[in-house]
Amino acid sequence: MSKNKITYTRVSSEDELLQILQLQRSNLPTAINLSEKKEEGFVTVQHDLPLLTRMNKACAHVIAKDDDKVVGYTLCMTKAFGQEIEVLKPMFKKIDEQLTQQDRYIVMGQVCIDKAYRRQGIFRGLYNHMSTVLKDNYDLIVTEVDADNTRSMQAHYAVGFELLLDYRADHHDWSLITLKTS
Repeated sequence: MSKNKITYTRVSSEDELLQILQLQRSNLPTAINLSEKKEEGFVTVQHDLPLLTRMNKACAHVIAKDDDKVVGYTLCMTKAFGQEIEVLKPMFKKIDEQLTQQDRYIVMGQVCIDKAYRRQGIFRGLYNHMSTVLKDNYDLIVTEVDADNTRSMQAHYAVGFELLLDYRADHHDWSLITLKTS
């Protein structure tokens, strides 16, 4: 669990995708208690392997690894996946309303850090690596955070995300935020 052993890379195997799915399952609101949800944050969407694989082929996800173990990830989602996940459809609609055709953006579909590896700079490391590897193709990283996920909001603002829009969809309050890649 040493900070020095963490490496940042892009997903290159099905095993890494399966590890992402396991980490995701353990951080869904149904898998954690209320105080942990408030203090540590949570993930909203549960993906399946075929969708995660297709997303990865379009733009490889960014992961943090401790040796062979995936300990954190940011999911890359191109515009083409805007209609694939029901809960994200309103976000893509808002993005289309707020950004222009000339804006080159990638959606960061989800970020998660293994509980044992939190508060070691991995969140920042994932976004730094994501910005570096995507800056030639994208000017912005766009994501949304559930307004109830205060831990995630604070972490995103700390690495440089800026508010694009607050909105309400499906009885939830969301913050649409952006990060410049260069």
